[in-house]
Amino acid sequence: MYCSEEQAINVVKWDGEALCNLSDELKNNERVVTIAVTMRGLALNHASRELKNNVGIVTAAVTQNGRALYFASDELKGNERVVTIAVTQDGCMLQFASDELRNNKRAVTVAVAQDGDALQFASHNQKGTISVVLTALRQNPLSLKYISQEFIIAAVMQYH
Repeated sequence: MYCSEEQAINVVKWDGEALCNLSDELKNNERVVTIAVTMRGLALNHASRELKNNVGIVTAAVTQNGRALYFASDELKGNERVVTIAVTQDGCMLQFASDELRNNKRAVTVAVAQDGDALQFASHNQKGTISVVLTALRQNPLSLKYISQEFIIAAVMQYH
């Protein structure tokens, strides 16, 4: 759909998902995309590749809906601030974070505090970190199944 920047802004103000029907030029327009993702974070899916790598736009998207992290560039999936905002809303979005952040104690702790099942997406190292494990178990005792085997053996041996 071709329209002017102002027309596009008026459309996405009401429905961010309408970004999908706009021209490639407007999907690469920072003003239009920012408004769209502020209204509906998942509209990031329809933004240009360049804007999926724009920290301001991606931050706005994950602030509105943490699941928008899925559509962010690989570079921004490695941005601690962006990932932390996303996992604060949906801990399981840790699965889309970079390997480095899946091994980052702060990011993993925020994720498992929101959803203990996010532990399954943490690095092997973090699955054996006591504070991370305890945070996950407090949030969801069933997250026990994601704890590293070495951690469980060490805990049992300590009390044997």
